[in-house]
Amino acid sequence: MTSLRLSALAFVSVLAACAQEGGQSPSGSDPHDVQATAPGQATCLRTTHSQNQAGAAATNAMRARSGLPPVRPNPTLSRVAAEHACDMAQRGRMTHRGSSSAGPGPRVKAAGYAPSITAENIAAGPFDQGRVLSEWNRSSGHVANLLIPQMRDYGIGQAIGADGRTRFWSAVYAAPRQ
Repeated sequence: MTSLRLSALAFVSVLAACAQEGGQSPSGSDPHDVQATAPGQATCLRTTHSQNQAGAAATNAMRARSGLPPVRPNPTLSRVAAEHACDMAQRGRMTHRGSSSAGPGPRVKAAGYAPSITAENIAAGPFDQGRVLSEWNRSSGHVANLLIPQMRDYGIGQAIGADGRTRFWSAVYAAPRQ
């Protein structure tokens, strides 16, 4: 019981949320920047259609309770999320800042998606997708991203850190520019 509680506390300590209007980069340093494991060779995973669907379904359940329209699973956002998860895993660092980007907005734009708004939830820990989605649904900062009314599209990605145990997660939410 104690080890489960400590694991849960450690996991919650490495959850972070970020939202950006117009896909702009956040200013200053990232307060959610956490060295979760040693840098090194990561296992970068492709998000399956069913994983992206499951993430969208969990997001939409939360959105429906607030009377918001659903988000659609988006393969471009899924690819962006998976690439960021891989980047975090290679660096062993959970952060919204990528190796070559300041946040989710620039990554989404570089992939060819023209956003009016972007948001990102990230996590690092030894947990599967169901646990990550459940934890995000219990965290006010993450729920705030899930409940941004303008969001229309969604993608999730994961990678395994060099230690072989720590999973790095990124979920990207966006709405296209009209």
